[in-house]
Amino acid sequence: MRGLYLITNDDPLEVLLAKLEGVFANGGIAVLQYRRKKVTKEDQIYEVEYMKALCAEYAVPFVINDDLEMAVKYGVGVHLGQDDGSIADAAAQLPQGVLIGCSCNNSLELAEQAIAEGANYVAFGAIYATDTKPEAGNIGLETLKQAKAKLNVPICAIGGLTVENSDVVITAGADLCAVISDILGRPMNHIPERLDEWSELFSATV
Repeated sequence: MRGLYLITNDDPLEVLLAKLEGVFANGGIAVLQYRRKKVTKEDQIYEVEYMKALCAEYAVPFVINDDLEMAVKYGVGVHLGQDDGSIADAAAQLPQGVLIGCSCNNSLELAEQAIAEGANYVAFGAIYATDTKPEAGNIGLETLKQAKAKLNVPICAIGGLTVENSDVVITAGADLCAVISDILGRPMNHIPERLDEWSELFSATV
């Protein structure tokens, strides 16, 4: 598993879905994560159903952020932070083959624990400053290098990533680069070009 790990933003739904349709039609993302902090539970149900179907159509893995109950309900993957529930519970309740990810901050020990409990990818960050989580401290590239050498699951880097600053991140060991604004923060007609730039970056960085 390698490439762009796209996280949804809080655009109005019709804008977000139009952008996602364009993203999927263009190709170039490895995973889609549902993260919508400003919508009601009722709205989330519709949105998750729609995005699950979109991911199924294009054979892109789908994960829900921080909500194991909803992930179990829809039989999709989940991404959990350190305070969002148990990886072991997720592994026990979710279907075989879905993605189970864990935010591990800057800690190899947390990553190893998550993998032992059933995580099949781990995330480290924030790599760079980010508006989405201003409270998250930045981490150096050394953690990614150590994780690449020690861990046997895909490694996701998150936090302020752009095409311009991610070559060193991928070289250090990131299999996946998690982004929000570098794709979804752009005007719709600029997104295909940006996706192509990301694909070229992953192809060029081994």
